Amino acid sequence: MRLQVALAHAGCASRRKCARFIKEGRVRVNGKVITEPGFKIDISKDRITHSGKKILLQDKTYLLLNKPKDVITSVSDTHARKTVLDLIPKNRHRLYPVGRLDKDTTGLLLITNDGELAFRLTHPKFEVERVYEVAVKGEPSNADMKKLEKGIYLEGRRTASCKIEILKRSLKKSLLRISLHEGRKRQIRNMFKKVGYPVTQLKRIKFGPLELRGLKTGEYRNLKGYEIESLLL
Repeated sequence: MRLQVALAHAGCASRRKCARFIKEGRVRVNGKVITEPGFKIDISKDRITHSGKKILLQDKTYLLLNKPKDVITSVSDTHARKTVLDLIPKNRHRLYPVGRLDKDTTGLLLITNDGELAFRLTHPKFEVERVYEVAVKGEPSNADMKKLEKGIYLEGRRTASCKIEILKRSLKKSLLRISLHEGRKRQIRNMFKKVGYPVTQLKRIKFGPLELRGLKTGEYRNLKGYEIESLLL
């Protein structure tokens, strides 16, 4: 992660002010004065000080989980069902999932204690892209897919435009990839159901700059420095 971004993320100041502090020689990395805002650091190892004061960079946690089916995207559940937090070790910080995947949906889920970032990733005005692989019953027509891409009315409100790619198509079952910038409750399932192609499987493979690669179902990992930085920019 760049030093400037790390300082700003730790709450030192805005990125612009942090860049100025660095250029003024007020920031040290492992005891050495650094004057380049883009200097790369390892937030898990390097010791950063600003005007002699230690900067804590490890107070936030970012986990990428490959959510299995039949697991609830919630901190807790009144019916004692398994939640996504049951899949990871207990952490001294209060963690929570960013956005929701319904019980039957699998794939990429970000878990963190960074409330500001969670807001930026889920609020509609920021239009963060979500990409899903969707298996549906039937053979979707190009005309119906164009309808969905342009937007249809669900519960009295039009869906935003999206992009749909047909990966495999047959009379009984088809596989598609859909990219969209909103996350209304059960939106994809309801969209395809309305045009006559019920969803049988739904998996999120991308969320913003994050991609689901190398993780088996139920596994998780810490985000890498460059991934955290890509979310913060």
